[in-house]
Amino acid sequence: MPDIRRIILDALPKDLLLDLEDRLRAEALRAYEVVKRELPVNAKRAREAEGQIRFRLQEQGYEEVVTLHGGQLIVDGVMIGTDLKIFQPFARFPGRGTGVVLGFAAMPEPRKVPVKNQSRAAGVSLNLALQPTMFDDPNSVQPTDIFALFLTARDRQRAGRIEEIAIGVIGAEYRDFIFYESLEVFLSGYASDEGADEVSREPLEQVATVRLKASRQMFVPPEITPEKKPGEGASE
Repeated sequence: MPDIRRIILDALPKDLLLDLEDRLRAEALRAYEVVKRELPVNAKRAREAEGQIRFRLQEQGYEEVVTLHGGQLIVDGVMIGTDLKIFQPFARFPGRGTGVVLGFAAMPEPRKVPVKNQSRAAGVSLNLALQPTMFDDPNSVQPTDIFALFLTARDRQRAGRIEEIAIGVIGAEYRDFIFYESLEVFLSGYASDEGADEVSREPLEQVATVRLKASRQMFVPPEITPEKKPGEGASE
């Protein structure tokens, strides 16, 4: 099996992932605030409404961010090399030899495979290349891209918050992850690359330690009022 982590690191810019994290956390908070402020419904209906609003806001935020970072959107189209239709925003990043088609999905909880739908089922068809046993038929399609997901899991204890964000690759049979790392762990791969670049640019005696970029402030749209205190409010 190829080095999935290396392929994704080479294809996806670090700033893309950081901006997605900021935006999707902000949209989760925004959904909570909208339901809390605008919908006079009981707790059960509030949780359901928040889940729907959160996903739609995050999906749109995902689409806008990947576009800004040069992703080639494949919207309401056919997955390359297949006759499978997709109805969610997937963005392709060419990488170095192997492209990555990045989608977005919400997990029920950390490390739980997101619900299978038609778009994601089409996406994981690209991951046949990661499972050589699937190629017993010499006439089968040999895709070169892989399909990865930017994943979020809501915080079940704190309304409006995200418990975990991760990068995951689901196997072609859509049964389990064949690659999964929390975003924090995954981002450490970029730090290793930056360290190598720094060493190559400076004489050995001038190289001290690799400094990571200063922590980024979470993006909060201006229409969101500051959170006062998480209550027993809605959650999916």
